[in-house]
Amino acid sequence: MDTSESSTPPEAEADPDTREGPRRGWRRWAMDTRPLRRPAYRRLWSSTIVTAVGSQLTAVAVPKQIYDITGSSAWVGYASLAGLLPMVLFALWGGAVADTMDRRRLLLITNTGIAVTSVLFWLQAVSGLDSVPLLMVLLAAQQAFFGLNAPARNASVARLVPAGELAAANALGSTVMQTGLVAGPLLAGALIPVIGLPELYLLDALALCVTLWAVVRLPALPPLAGSAVRRAGIREIAEGFRYISRHKVLLLSFLADVIAMVFGMPRALFPQLAAETYAPYGEGLALGLLFAAIPIGAVLGGLFSGTFSRARRHGWMVIGAVVAWGAAISGFGLSGSLWLAVVLLAAAGIADMVSMVFRGAFLLSAATDEMRGRMQGVFTVVVAGGPRLADVLHGTAGAAFGPRAAVAGGGLLVVAAMLVLAAAVPALRRYRV
Repeated sequence: MDTSESSTPPEAEADPDTREGPRRGWRRWAMDTRPLRRPAYRRLWSSTIVTAVGSQLTAVAVPKQIYDITGSSAWVGYASLAGLLPMVLFALWGGAVADTMDRRRLLLITNTGIAVTSVLFWLQAVSGLDSVPLLMVLLAAQQAFFGLNAPARNASVARLVPAGELAAANALGSTVMQTGLVAGPLLAGALIPVIGLPELYLLDALALCVTLWAVVRLPALPPLAGSAVRRAGIREIAEGFRYISRHKVLLLSFLADVIAMVFGMPRALFPQLAAETYAPYGEGLALGLLFAAIPIGAVLGGLFSGTFSRARRHGWMVIGAVVAWGAAISGFGLSGSLWLAVVLLAAAGIADMVSMVFRGAFLLSAATDEMRGRMQGVFTVVVAGGPRLADVLHGTAGAAFGPRAAVAGGGLLVVAAMLVLAAAVPALRRYRV
């Protein structure tokens, strides 16, 4: 790691009156909210409260619409795959772009593109086209804009808060996004029987207007003075991969996330489970609860992150969290009760938040500002790409073996693969701060 970049960017200079002493009593266990005292970060963070909910309306509506058209969970998985390739390509390129241009400008362009695709989702639904190919094309376009947006958004945080508050800002951002993952699916499950799918897409488009307003009010975020002038090309993308390859523990943390998500994220089977296994509870209610349960656990983990965030053995924390995730997912697959399923998925969400906190700590310690965009681009591919590969795997396995067997088997694979990785690579077990 290059530690020569030790000065804090002007946008994130600390104010003396915002410093605080040791946290005592219950505050030791609660989330650190100091970054919210920074107006620019507060605007970026608060915009995600509304848009995180809105984006989940579309995230529920698309697989629901495809399942209604086809009656097949496999098609739900294929549609997710259609969004994976553009997301991967544009996240890698977007990371390089974010290191070469004003990140605020890039955020304005990409958020506008996401809003336009949401309007097009609404138009196809209200027109009653019922075209799976069209849905897949729109999903691919939306994911391309997301791939460009995420690296710039994540890399901007380090310019809006001082270095000492980066971990707290990361926890705040992750928690509010997970809160959206809770509220959005629950709201979607409640609204689908009342207003229908088209209006869910429209609500997402309206929510994105809040994001655009917040981004307009951010300060300019051009490359720092003294940074080399570069073009966002293949050479810059390759340089990002070489940078990551020199950090072995970072590579292992990415691999741990791939194991957890690809083998253990069963969301492609939620529509089928809601329609079949949990139908007596009401399909809409079951669908909303299944989509919301993992984020509920993640939010709880974030709110009480003080209980584990001070641990120094980061490697063991990641290993334990991924194993706990796999065990909880396997238990979910064996459960025939909706309420037990929700509890087990929430437990998996807590484990996922623990893993996310420590993997995020690895990343924050490994990048200078001129590399943050590319690092976040690869991180976006790993974090967002794993669940999409899981959609294909679980959708196909669910169609072949049944949804419950596919979920339980996937969870067991997570546990086995993570234990093998931990045994084979001592560097992960030994990593600590």
